[in-house]
Amino acid sequence: MENFTRVTPLKQPIVFELEGFDVPPGYGSLFFILALINYTVVLLGNGVVAFVIIMDKNLHRPMFVLVCHLVACHLLGGTAALPRLMMQFLTGQKKIAYASALAQAFCLHMYGGTLQTIQGVMAYDRYVAVCEPLRYPTIMTAARLHTSCALAWIVAFILIGVLFAFHISVPLCGTTIKDIFCSNRPILRLACIPTPINDIYGLTMTWFLSTSVFLIIAFSYFRILRTSIKQHRGNGSINRKALKTCAPQIFVYVIYRVATLVMILSHRFPSLSQNIKKFLGILFIIIPPVINPMIYGLVIKELRTSIFSYFIKQCSLKK
Repeated sequence: MENFTRVTPLKQPIVFELEGFDVPPGYGSLFFILALINYTVVLLGNGVVAFVIIMDKNLHRPMFVLVCHLVACHLLGGTAALPRLMMQFLTGQKKIAYASALAQAFCLHMYGGTLQTIQGVMAYDRYVAVCEPLRYPTIMTAARLHTSCALAWIVAFILIGVLFAFHISVPLCGTTIKDIFCSNRPILRLACIPTPINDIYGLTMTWFLSTSVFLIIAFSYFRILRTSIKQHRGNGSINRKALKTCAPQIFVYVIYRVATLVMILSHRFPSLSQNIKKFLGILFIIIPPVINPMIYGLVIKELRTSIFSYFIKQCSLKK
């Protein structure tokens, strides 16, 4: 295996060292500020969206509850990666304890997995809202909504939990993680023995989760498009309000898939510098959590109006 530092297995406590970015002298503070701005935007953008939805009782509807779950995913992913990345830029400290490494890796995988399962539930919600508008209140009840959200988190937790359960019995012979954050594959590259079961399970789980969510989303929006065309031909009216709520979810899904695709393709171009590859590899963490709350806050009229109304009210109270 790669990256061995000794031929005998390491004993606890194990401390890894992240390879990180190759930062030119004097640029650490600049990169720290850029990472801090990104993390601040993630916290503020997602925090404002979640806070307004919680405070405004008119937004206590399935679509906005699902947006809150999506916000929780973004905060999980951003918080798992960005603070430690900022510390690397500011202090040059790249060491991380074994338990912290596994915790960061688990949270990042949970971010990716739950983001997909929640998007699958959102697609189903929009399908029922557009294709079965009269039955929507009876189908998407509070119990079914919360059950679906809980299952989205539980399914991701179980799938990722099994993935990391393989780490328990794997002896490690290296301490340098060739990445800027900890994840399953870079850690297992340090194993003293081959890990075919983990490799097969990881690929199978990724394929199963991505394909299942894609099929749910594709089926839901195909039926939505078909229903909308039929409504247009039949009586000349389309439920534009319902259709507009679908657009942000499609954008959110596409943004995440494009970011992950860029990360995968970056490894197919050996001519790219390591810093560029590493930067492309974290786009799925730094882009969706920043862009998605903006999409929901600006595109969905009810949420946009509620946000503006809240801040206008707060400004008026201060005067």
